[in-house]
Amino acid sequence: MNTAITRGGQYLIKETKSENIFTPEDFSEEQLMMRDSVKEFIDKEVWPYKYRFENKDYAFTKECMQKAGELGLLGVAVPEAYGGLEMGFVSTMLVCDYISGATGSFSTAFGAHTGIGTMPITLYGNEEQKKKYVPKLASGEWFGAYCLTEPDAGSDANSGKTKAVLSDDGKYYNITGQKMWISNAGFCNVFIVFARIEDDKNITGFIVENDPSNGISLGEEEHKLGIRASSTRQVFFTNTKVPVENMLSERGNGFKIAMNALNVGRIKLAAACLDSQRRLITEAIKYANERIQFKVPISSFGAIRTKIAEMVTNAYVGESASYRAAGSIEKRINQRIEEGNTHQEAELKGVEEFAIECSILKVAVSEDVQSCTDEGIQIFGGMGFSEDTPMESAWRDARISRIYEGTNEINRMLAVGMLIKKAMKGHVDLLTPAMQVADELMSIPSFDTPDYSELFTEEKEMIEKLKKAFLMVAGSAVQKFGPDLEKHQALMMAAADMMIEIYMAESAILRTEKLAKSKGEQNIKEEIAMAQLYLYHAVDIVAQKGKEGIASFAEGDEQRIMLMGLRRFTKYVNLPNVNALRESIAKKAIEANEYVF
Repeated sequence: MNTAITRGGQYLIKETKSENIFTPEDFSEEQLMMRDSVKEFIDKEVWPYKYRFENKDYAFTKECMQKAGELGLLGVAVPEAYGGLEMGFVSTMLVCDYISGATGSFSTAFGAHTGIGTMPITLYGNEEQKKKYVPKLASGEWFGAYCLTEPDAGSDANSGKTKAVLSDDGKYYNITGQKMWISNAGFCNVFIVFARIEDDKNITGFIVENDPSNGISLGEEEHKLGIRASSTRQVFFTNTKVPVENMLSERGNGFKIAMNALNVGRIKLAAACLDSQRRLITEAIKYANERIQFKVPISSFGAIRTKIAEMVTNAYVGESASYRAAGSIEKRINQRIEEGNTHQEAELKGVEEFAIECSILKVAVSEDVQSCTDEGIQIFGGMGFSEDTPMESAWRDARISRIYEGTNEINRMLAVGMLIKKAMKGHVDLLTPAMQVADELMSIPSFDTPDYSELFTEEKEMIEKLKKAFLMVAGSAVQKFGPDLEKHQALMMAAADMMIEIYMAESAILRTEKLAKSKGEQNIKEEIAMAQLYLYHAVDIVAQKGKEGIASFAEGDEQRIMLMGLRRFTKYVNLPNVNALRESIAKKAIEANEYVF
């Protein structure tokens, strides 16, 4: 096995070298051309017509989707054998990133179709199913939708009540049930439907063509806070006949299909939140440079510059972490293909391996885009509250991203739960380093003055200390509660936040270190400042969440020792000048009049 390829979750216990991660600076010429063509499409066909999306022009959403299909953008991840471009995982992330910048309505339609509408057939369908459906979906001739959620089955996806009953002649299933919040329902041609056969423990997936004469009816379009031109309707199935050959994968495999589709959906959702941040930051900077108050542009005010610096930093870090994970997944997929796996097996296992990182990114980047839109409104002031500016609709559209693909609360607990399961299976050895941290707590700390003359020496040392803080808290919690840890949700949420901040901060540092080696430190001062600024915040969050976690299960001497260790692990030798870092970042962005990194 290639030692440069770590397993999912191993970032917490293994040092990652900057040369082994993928960054946006590593895009190939082909990928850069793809990025530019997607940006051109959005700039020409979508961004100028934001008002049509806000006015619930569902037909226009479909029209834009058809144009995307004509350009081949709906089949980026689809194998060539079924009419797609068969590009790698990083390329599919890149397209999802830049196609999602203009409006949440189009982004949702695109994501629902290419991800959960097409991908389950591509990855779980048999040859006949793939040949019949995937070329039409890849070209935009047909559109797909995904019917999982029910009135009583949201986060608990496997509790759906929709039934599939085999006919007496054994030729088809009768599906009866109600699905809700179905994106693309108003114009889709085929549904991926999950239903339960008899009293099976797990649900089963089916490919169901949208034929109103076959017991399929739709509710009215939902009136939503945001994503207003994303067709979202209830779907009712009443004795809908589905041929037995349209069962997707095997009986009872639906829950697995749903979960793996969500893993891919989570990292793609993070990508879908990136270009919207870039565009909104640019709009905020332009407005701040043009808005004159007290005879000067408001971009000259420290409070505004602080906001811009934080917005820019979050976007840079989210981008760094998203493409780091995408690169890891693509390496794993390629490795599996070399070992003889089919495209289907390789992609499924490759993404599943990094399910922890997918959940981390979903949480972090969805919360960053919400913060970006919120601060964008604040920079615009009263105008930001007006529908005449892009911030108001962006704020509403961003809100759904914390709910999509499993709520952020669910994903926080999933990240910790999956890590513990990996540890129990021996895929990630948490026990040994956790015990080493426990031993370190009882030892006398070194008082030697370290040499921090090289770039990021102290920052990388701080990342290692943050990992120790996590191992200390998580290791003690697992020791104390064992399998019952999942009942202590507040503790799991605190541990998840520690995990998230470590991954995000480390990703920014590794990307920037790699950048320094190619461009020189003197040419990337602002990128260095962003990595340092984000780490500063991450240290505070790890200290706070670690304290919450320790207080929730430790008492007396144990608590005092752990709190002392937490202080040791979250203490800077040289505290960074945060205001100077922010000023450096803001100055470059404001002078460029756009997000320029």
